[in-house]
Amino acid sequence: MEKYCATSDVKAPKAERRPLLAPDLPPAALPEVRKPIKSTNSQTGVSTNNVLSTTSADTNKDTKDTPHWYALRTTYGREKNAYNYLLSKNVVAFYPTLKSVKLVDSKRITIEESRIPNIFFAYGTEDELKYFVYDNVNLPYLRFYYRHTHVGNKIVKAPLVVPDNQMNSLKIICAADSDDIIASTEEVEKFKTGQKVRITEGKFAGVTGIVARYQSQQRVGIVIDGLLTVCTAYVPSAFLEIEDK
Repeated sequence: MEKYCATSDVKAPKAERRPLLAPDLPPAALPEVRKPIKSTNSQTGVSTNNVLSTTSADTNKDTKDTPHWYALRTTYGREKNAYNYLLSKNVVAFYPTLKSVKLVDSKRITIEESRIPNIFFAYGTEDELKYFVYDNVNLPYLRFYYRHTHVGNKIVKAPLVVPDNQMNSLKIICAADSDDIIASTEEVEKFKTGQKVRITEGKFAGVTGIVARYQSQQRVGIVIDGLLTVCTAYVPSAFLEIEDK
């Protein structure tokens, strides 16, 4: 791999800036997700019979039978409750958070908040996670986060699968102790296409994504389809290697 050298200096519009801190990264080797006993459906909540398939039967089958990272959503800020419940059932999950220190009655208190309101991530096959997503007894507020695609004149929705490399980069960025990390629920176009690089040194080592100048600094960012854009703080060119497409 060859070293990357920055050549542009384009300023972008202001984006949301919030410091990120998150739990320790899970081990690289992901444990097997145990298949839980399916809960009995109650008469309340969303029906479990309205799951739409993807455009290809073969592709859909492969997606359902192969473990992936899925984005899950909750209502009323209950993502932490759902995350803890899945952990108690031996499901591998990732809950991006940020911590801030607030002064309450002259005492410093550390407050932990969700980094992406109502969203967290779980690893498993689609069918394994359905037992939780459609458990209207214990988790009536939990559902898949869907992506929508156009197929002819129809709009088809399917659970959003997050590629492993994006999840690894998201975890590294969230775990870095930096005040200049940027995250936004809007898509930042310059991090969708461009020169793909890998960070080889520093607190963001291991992150792969698109390098671009954003808010006057060279950063590496990822765009999780329709959900989130997150990018590092400043990264020097000496820390970058060009990745093959």
